[in-house]
Amino acid sequence: MKITVRQLTRTFSRDGKLTTALDSVNLAVKEGEFVSIIGPSGCGKSTLLYMIAGFVPPDSGDIAVDGRIVRSPGVDRGVVFQEYALFPWLTVEQNILYPLQRRPMSDSDRRHTAQSYIELIGLGGFESRYPKELSGGMRQRVALARTLAADPDILLLDEPLGALDAQTREVLQDELLRVWQRTGKTVLMVTHDVSEAVYLSERVIVMSARPGRFVQEFKIELDRSVPRETLETSSTFTELRNKLWLAVRQEAIAAGLATQRAPA
Repeated sequence: MKITVRQLTRTFSRDGKLTTALDSVNLAVKEGEFVSIIGPSGCGKSTLLYMIAGFVPPDSGDIAVDGRIVRSPGVDRGVVFQEYALFPWLTVEQNILYPLQRRPMSDSDRRHTAQSYIELIGLGGFESRYPKELSGGMRQRVALARTLAADPDILLLDEPLGALDAQTREVLQDELLRVWQRTGKTVLMVTHDVSEAVYLSERVIVMSARPGRFVQEFKIELDRSVPRETLETSSTFTELRNKLWLAVRQEAIAAGLATQRAPA
């Protein structure tokens, strides 16, 4: 397995009170697989992602990548956050070049590699623009390209499209799907969007209300060679989306957060 999580538990202390974010979580992700985790707000989804990234240590249990225990961040795991996290004083090209500085490459090879990722995420012609000159969707493309340029084996996506408007979000979902299909990276994504999870993933895991545990798993088998409008109006897509939404709503009710509407 590419990622293995075993009996993972994490507790935080806030205002003198202990809060268990994750309780005995187990997860296995195969190489090249796209897996999404969805669940109520505050259930520990992002905490789990940051622990796999090596930012947060477990209280008990362990995480392994390619059989090696995770004890710190590593170049094998790239993280894309909801906030763009770009260097505002660097151009698009310079932001993407940044992770390449530590790789043993010539300057010309670095620029060629950066340009290939700029083209991959559809930002050709914007190389000299600064983040403040870009739309939110374009900034997130740069953030994704910068992470890809570091060539991690694993992409960890924490609500990467959550701050975008609906139209831009759909465009970037298509870009993300295309990037995954082209690169074959292992992807683990946290999202609140049920339709997004179904559209992008091979497997979707539902997390319970706090303390976070995995309670249901859905295998997603869709023909992604057909046009998106055909796919999303198919009975298979609709049935999966509705089942997943009901599972998440059940957990949201348990958490006292049941304000979601049924998908249209």
